[in-house]
Amino acid sequence: MIPRYARAEMTAIWSPETRYRIWFEIEAHAADAMAELGVIPKDAARVIWEKGRGARFDIDRIDEIERDVKHDVIAFLTHLAEIVGPEARFVHQGMTSSDVLDTTFAVQLSRAADLLVEDLDALLAALKRRAFEHKLTPMIGRSHGIHAEPTTFGLKLAGFYAEFQRAKQRLLAARKEVAVAAVSGAVGTFANVDPRVETHVARAMGLERETISTQVIPRDRHAMFFATLAVIASSLERLATEIRHLQRTEVMEAEEFFAEKQKGSSAMPHKRNPVLSENLCGLARMVRAYALPALEDVALWHERDISHSSVERYIGPDATVTLDFALTRAATLVEKLIVYPERMRANLMRSADLVASGRVLLALTQHGMAREDAYKLVQENAMRSWQGEGNLLDLLNANSKVTRLLKPADLQVLFDLDYHFKNVDAIFSRVFT
Repeated sequence: MIPRYARAEMTAIWSPETRYRIWFEIEAHAADAMAELGVIPKDAARVIWEKGRGARFDIDRIDEIERDVKHDVIAFLTHLAEIVGPEARFVHQGMTSSDVLDTTFAVQLSRAADLLVEDLDALLAALKRRAFEHKLTPMIGRSHGIHAEPTTFGLKLAGFYAEFQRAKQRLLAARKEVAVAAVSGAVGTFANVDPRVETHVARAMGLERETISTQVIPRDRHAMFFATLAVIASSLERLATEIRHLQRTEVMEAEEFFAEKQKGSSAMPHKRNPVLSENLCGLARMVRAYALPALEDVALWHERDISHSSVERYIGPDATVTLDFALTRAATLVEKLIVYPERMRANLMRSADLVASGRVLLALTQHGMAREDAYKLVQENAMRSWQGEGNLLDLLNANSKVTRLLKPADLQVLFDLDYHFKNVDAIFSRVFT
């Protein structure tokens, strides 16, 4: 985790203090269940909670123990015994380390997902507000980066809104899939821990039970989670790339907010660069990079190995912290985005009336001309217009093949820009209701 790209709310989820607190709660809830089943004394379960609930776990002490025992969970349990006293012998009865580690990872990923959902909601709110603000702000649509036909800036933003709505639904599904507990003991057979203990711990920690574990929760769940984060990151990069293109000097249809004291270049005082969007593109690449090792973690040996462990110590915090920061930055970027409607209209008009070529093509075919002939005729005149020989409407009005089928008034109607926006309300209704 790099502090430059991290928010306190998300980094707290992955702190040692939080991790050890979750470890304790899992062990204490398991002790409660075992006490109810008569496996350990009820007084012991009560003391575990009393001594541990308000305890401050000494991270340096745990690290000191781990240097000797070479095992993180054992180091924690040893330190917990120093806090709890004799009743600590009833902690971790029949359990294995993965019961604690995997269930903790599920809690952390669930909490991280909840923050990411909040981030998505903030981005969706910004996109919706700006989409309605510019619902009918005309601009040129581009394919291959080249002028195509008119659209509106509101429609562009509505498209991103729909994409991030899908992202939210995928994230909710991924959260549900990864939010499972396993307290099944060595190799997952429940030989030394009653299945009812797992049920109790899962409920207490806000999780579902794993359907069947080996000695670990199957990693296909986690692969799905991190793949979902990668897709969200890709959507962020698409949004950021769009803004970067719109901010190019030659385009300048939209621009990132530029603060009063902000500097764009150490050498060129005039520069106003799309640095936030560029940063989002870079962060998205990092989040996508974490998906591959998560996919490779699925294939563990037999009932368990720990080749996934070192991977998850990296990607759990880094992927969620990075995406959290990126989503928050994107929401602010959209909210403060400076839009230049007049420049949008000016750029639209740079193609003059060429954007009506598709409508003319359709009209000619509907009045009896073969499509191949109509396409050739319109294209020839459009190319003449590109080369400065006149606007397309005048060239078509001077062509007898066109005027034989279309009267000047009928042809004029085909060049009405508002025609392209007649279904904007219908599209908005589909997106926002």
